[in-house]
Amino acid sequence: MNFHQKNDLHKTKWMASIVLCCFLSAYAHAQDNWELLFNGKDFSNFNKINGDAVYLIENGEMVGVSQAGTRNTFLATKNQYGDFILEFDVLVDNGLNSGVQFRSLSNSEYRNGVVHGYQCEIETSPRKWSGGIYDEQRRGWLYPLTRNNKAQNAFKNGDWNHYRIEAIGQNIRTWVNGLQCTNLVDDVTSSGFIAFQVHEIYNDADEGKKIKWKNIRIKTTDLEASRNQVDGDAPEISFLTNALTPNEQRLGWRLLWDGKTTTGWHGAKTKNFPTKGWLIENGELKVLSSGGAESENGGDIITDLKYHDFELSVDFKISEGANSGIKYFVDPQLNSGAGSAIGLEFQILDDNKHPDAKLGTNGNRTTASLYDLITADNPDTGKGKSFKGINQWNNARIVVKGGHVEHWLNNVKVVEFNRFSQIFRALVDRSKYEPWKNFGTIPSGHILLQDHGDAVSFQNIKIREF
Repeated sequence: MNFHQKNDLHKTKWMASIVLCCFLSAYAHAQDNWELLFNGKDFSNFNKINGDAVYLIENGEMVGVSQAGTRNTFLATKNQYGDFILEFDVLVDNGLNSGVQFRSLSNSEYRNGVVHGYQCEIETSPRKWSGGIYDEQRRGWLYPLTRNNKAQNAFKNGDWNHYRIEAIGQNIRTWVNGLQCTNLVDDVTSSGFIAFQVHEIYNDADEGKKIKWKNIRIKTTDLEASRNQVDGDAPEISFLTNALTPNEQRLGWRLLWDGKTTTGWHGAKTKNFPTKGWLIENGELKVLSSGGAESENGGDIITDLKYHDFELSVDFKISEGANSGIKYFVDPQLNSGAGSAIGLEFQILDDNKHPDAKLGTNGNRTTASLYDLITADNPDTGKGKSFKGINQWNNARIVVKGGHVEHWLNNVKVVEFNRFSQIFRALVDRSKYEPWKNFGTIPSGHILLQDHGDAVSFQNIKIREF
């Protein structure tokens, strides 16, 4: 056998081995009900929508190229998917932001066809939220990684990263490199396309940078048996309306307001629920507008029971220019005259339009602040306070364990203090609360929703005690 014959034989064996590997890979996928979402050869199963960024195929990989002067671009599947498990590997150049959309939509009825829906985050920024869940062009961040510190180190810059997304019923969970990042419960969208994003860029130096995907596969059958085990370090965050998940019930959560009646609440300065100024409508507990006066219409409402160590979660929505608050450790006897009852307050405010935002000290009367005492701040996000805006639902979370207290706004911690510390006492002595010696330090107290004469809505009011 001469050299050329040997070389031809070597090539034939090499090609045969490639064909065999492809066959075995396809067979393996078929055996466990996985299917390739991208064939590595063409984009026949996809449509490019919204933007003008370029998508290429290089070495069997899907490649998105960042481009100046274009908005977010998406390579979306032609098929829609409801319940599924999706896996893929991704490599992104430093400085880029991207994501993979799922259960997403683009139709003319919603903002002229803009892509909207769930997105699993891919980013290289210092905040380390890769694997988190963002609601593109709709509700913003649903599950940042601020409550799952372990997952913040799952993504590796400059290397291939393996992602897994489980969307099964109302449960949406993500993993990066085997670490669970999110544990979301949400029922807004049940199906839609999957899309690979090239994010718009704001720095010309990022033009031409790439994001690459490979090994993109999906499973749509036998999902329950294929679920990953839930990691306890990924807390469940639920967006269900006035309802508790089985896991929340197991952990001791209960609804503080049932979404329908006034049960469990009464006026801060009366024995009964106010006969005016408050409205229950469409699962919302509403303060009606009455000219902005403090507690002069229906008045504040408080819980029938008192609480000491607890975790409280409240969704709120404010109108333009509105002022309100969530108070805790409230003693109604401290102020029996005009005005609101006294207690520690998670401030609720239109920071841009209400004059109170400019009063106090260094912004300590802005939204999510410990009113008149500690300014809400969240430098870790890199984009300022995580307020979603007026006429949008925002989440207030208050955690109290002994003297330790935390304020969270949309699952980002913005205030932390010890109510028994000397620092706290010094802050009180320089505030409007100075006349009340036991302010903020009573063993237990009521929880209060404030009537400040502006239109504000509340829902999903739930609590668990420690």
